[in-house]
Amino acid sequence: MEKKRVAHSATGLFVVVKHTFAFGLVFLSLFAVALPANAFDIFGWKPFGGAEEEGEAVPDPIPYEAELAVSTGNEDLTSDMKSTSLLLQQQDKPPSGEAGLIARALSDRERLVAKLYADGRYGGTVSIKLAGLPLETALEQSDLPDGRPVKVSILVDPGPEFTFGNVSISSTGGDLSTDPSFWGLAPGETAGSGKILSAEGRIVSILRGRGYPKAKIAERRITADHSTNKLDVALVADAGLQARFGAVSVNGTEVTDPGFVKQQAMLPQGGIYSPEDIARARKRLNDLGIFSSIRFVEGDIAGPDGTLPIAIEVSERKRHVIGAGASWSSTEGFGVEAYWRRRNLFGRGELLSVEGSVGRIGTESFANQEYSARIAFEKPGVFGPLTSFSTSLEARQENPDAYKSRTVTYNAFLNREFSEKLKGRAGAEVFFADEEDAFGEDEYLLVGLPADLTFDNRDDKLNPSKGVFAALFAEPAYDTLNSNAMGFMKGTVSSYYALDEAKRFILAGKVTVGSILAPSVESVPASRRFIAGGGGSIRGYAYRNVGPRVGDEVVGGRSLVELSGEIRMRVTETIGIVGFVDAGNAYEDSVPDFSEELKVGVGAGLRYFTPIGPLRVDAAIPLDPGKDDPDFALYVGLSQAF
Repeated sequence: MEKKRVAHSATGLFVVVKHTFAFGLVFLSLFAVALPANAFDIFGWKPFGGAEEEGEAVPDPIPYEAELAVSTGNEDLTSDMKSTSLLLQQQDKPPSGEAGLIARALSDRERLVAKLYADGRYGGTVSIKLAGLPLETALEQSDLPDGRPVKVSILVDPGPEFTFGNVSISSTGGDLSTDPSFWGLAPGETAGSGKILSAEGRIVSILRGRGYPKAKIAERRITADHSTNKLDVALVADAGLQARFGAVSVNGTEVTDPGFVKQQAMLPQGGIYSPEDIARARKRLNDLGIFSSIRFVEGDIAGPDGTLPIAIEVSERKRHVIGAGASWSSTEGFGVEAYWRRRNLFGRGELLSVEGSVGRIGTESFANQEYSARIAFEKPGVFGPLTSFSTSLEARQENPDAYKSRTVTYNAFLNREFSEKLKGRAGAEVFFADEEDAFGEDEYLLVGLPADLTFDNRDDKLNPSKGVFAALFAEPAYDTLNSNAMGFMKGTVSSYYALDEAKRFILAGKVTVGSILAPSVESVPASRRFIAGGGGSIRGYAYRNVGPRVGDEVVGGRSLVELSGEIRMRVTETIGIVGFVDAGNAYEDSVPDFSEELKVGVGAGLRYFTPIGPLRVDAAIPLDPGKDDPDFALYVGLSQAF
């Protein structure tokens, strides 16, 4: 009975083969299979490319023509092998000289064999010939026959598909499950090498999660039986010592107070070691926005209680930031904005921002365009690492078709993170408004106590494929100039669902409702009333042009309902299309009475997926346009509509 022993080592798996050429380290090759054949290019920057991929001149380039065949003729397997082969994928990038071509062929064989192992084919062989010479001969001679381009032939004999035979899992400490099915190594299933590596990763991850930071796979015994096409697997884990978080030190700070870094990390000194605590600490420090890199270096376990010291190594980002942006829609014209920010103002994560914007450029005269200027300050960690203080002063002029408003707002908030998904804030606000609308001209001075709560478990903020985002806002307020009490409430929920595993088809929906408790519509500042329409509301309708009217002029209401639905389809890796329906309206009373039917807009859009989020272009048509509404509207922006 012929068997191959799949030996074990600290670095990975390799097969000792007596009657074929040595295949090299499969563990390393598995990672090579995952790498793309071509480097990723961002505006000329190729983060994974070497000198050859970056376009540098290759000395003595040697052209070649490669072809690959699979002995069984299996089309799916042939396609997989061709997509894995560097020789095929990089024919347009000739290597340097004959030595370079031989080196590429050697690397290619490792990749192809690793792919066979990943498919559970441990008896397969890969034969490569260069100009008719077997690769081994070409390697010995270091010379190829004349004739260019060099003819390269690759023949893959996949061999039989192996299944798992006897599988045993054990551990010195840590109390692991010994059921092979739990680890994805059930007897009788295809014995892909990736499953073994995945099981090892899960074993180590679970042990680390139970407080064993030095857990590792101590022994790996794998035997391929070619008479039965079975793969026997024995994995032995060494949990090591259970540890507790010890002293925390900070390295690399220049301006930042090291004590502040420790505070924000919130590592529970004396508590059982947990990778989740490390991950949460990294996220909290990253969210500060003041570090370009963050590393947690685990020391050696020492002492009778298993103390594990942690060193936090950081690199600080530049403190001054200047940015600008622009937007455009056919109904609202151009908008530009710019900001200046000073990070880490006093060395404890403080942020000072000065922002400005101009809107409705091209649709209004200079004096009637929309302007805003804002200065804001935020200080994290005011009452522990989960709290922050923020305050801002803003002056704004708005000029939609319904009204013209000049406002000044000052607010201050205490922000609290209740969990990774749930956040809230509460504070005070002073709001002054000088406004003109269909009711005439009036001034308001509101003093309020705003608060909001947000829940967000989306998998991607800019392009979500699953999860829920929900926000609830409430503010009791009093108008000191007109002696009116009022209350503002608004809630929105959006949800996302992928129809396929590849997440190419996604359903997205959003519901928004709002209510204002006030003596009348006129008693509420026009800029605070509910008015629907526009890019962030009902696409296709003019910006803030849907709601109760006085004559032909929109004045807004005290309640709001908005509904949006989208189906998002990813056509290629960079291009997507979207179909959408928006509906909504605003109503005079504090509770929607639906005296007016919902206004509906329909449309479609394109998405161009970039590393910083999808670029969005939407075209929408209003099905029931009113006065000042366009026949259709275009919207351009970054990220999905919601």
